Amino acid sequence: MALEEALARLLDGVAPVTEVESVATEAAAGRVLARDLVSALDVPGFDNSQMDGYAVRSADVAAAVAAGRPLPVAQRIAAGHFGAALQPGTVARIFTGAPLPAGADAVIMQEEASAADAPVDAEASQGAFGWVRFSAAPASGQWVRRRGEDVRAGAAVVPAGTRLAAAHLGLAASIGADHLTVVRRLRVALASTGDELILPGQCPPDRLPPGAIYNSNRYFLEPLLRRLGCEVTVLPPIPDTREATQEVLLDAAAGHDVILTTGGVSVGEADHVKPVVQALGTLDLWQVAMKPGKPFAHGWIDRARAGGQGRCHVLGLPGNPVSSFVTFLLLARPFLLRLGGAAVEAALPPALPMVAHFDVPTPDKRREFLRVRRNSVGGLDLFPNQNSSVLTSMAWADGLVDKPAGGTIAHGDVVRYLPLADWFD
Repeated sequence: MALEEALARLLDGVAPVTEVESVATEAAAGRVLARDLVSALDVPGFDNSQMDGYAVRSADVAAAVAAGRPLPVAQRIAAGHFGAALQPGTVARIFTGAPLPAGADAVIMQEEASAADAPVDAEASQGAFGWVRFSAAPASGQWVRRRGEDVRAGAAVVPAGTRLAAAHLGLAASIGADHLTVVRRLRVALASTGDELILPGQCPPDRLPPGAIYNSNRYFLEPLLRRLGCEVTVLPPIPDTREATQEVLLDAAAGHDVILTTGGVSVGEADHVKPVVQALGTLDLWQVAMKPGKPFAHGWIDRARAGGQGRCHVLGLPGNPVSSFVTFLLLARPFLLRLGGAAVEAALPPALPMVAHFDVPTPDKRREFLRVRRNSVGGLDLFPNQNSSVLTSMAWADGLVDKPAGGTIAHGDVVRYLPLADWFD
């Protein structure tokens, strides 16, 4: 099936986790906001100056400029302090963020003012803080931040379903929110299958048993899950027996929202995940028209089989590392975000048009995601080996080219470039 169809089927009917918790605002980065964040106050809470300079009545400055006269500086207003009402014919020295005094309607930055001597006919008490001359009159409202210009009281400043980034936390702090109500973290069990898998450190390279390989998938899937805010339990590699597979998956289902597996979901004699999950609940094995990453499984385990309640979702990724990596980004990631309460609009980040500095003359019946990297002259280079087992290509690449099924690419063509960084927020 097409990738869009697979994603629609995957997300259709997902019931997000409903349990919430309150966390300190400074600890909420990456969490999903459970309720609209509503402001109880205006931000800013008063008209204030955007610049260091002088608070003025614009009409008074216009008259003074026309007459060639300086104006007296009658008061000095620092941030955090309110000044007196601005008397006609006077100005106030003011600093960035300081409240605008009543009567003032504009601010002139200090770079556009110059110190002046008092006129001979001036009263000695007028310019308590000196005299200042302006070369031009300001427009009313110049360099003034109006009350509520940023946030109005009663406004929802961050909607529910938002994954909170640094700017959201700063905004929350600006309205006085020291705690935020967020969706609880998803609990995900990460399982790899296969007798051939060995953890790094378990055996030195020169003593690997015949046919054994190091488990690399666990080492990129775990940080990808943690980037999404999941609580991750890494299960030991599952032996290639049906009994062991059922025991591990049933035990994991009792305490997790999702089991994410790599390998073991095909139809070979040693692929036990599919029949075990079908026996404990349901599992569909899909053939997705994408390369890398054609096989993908989705289903659930009935927790009643373990004396519990509800269901534990199961996502089955292919075993080849690049296929597993790309399938996680395109299918598993949006599913986990939706299940965790986040608003998910699209699986793919916005594509950037970029020029290919390579050729792909042979079409493929599947939609391809090619590992590429930006070069120093503004184009894209292609990793020479696009095999789904070559994890070097993902470490080298900074993005993927989304090549349509049946399409070819010639040097100089404009292609759809998907930056990997946009998935790693």
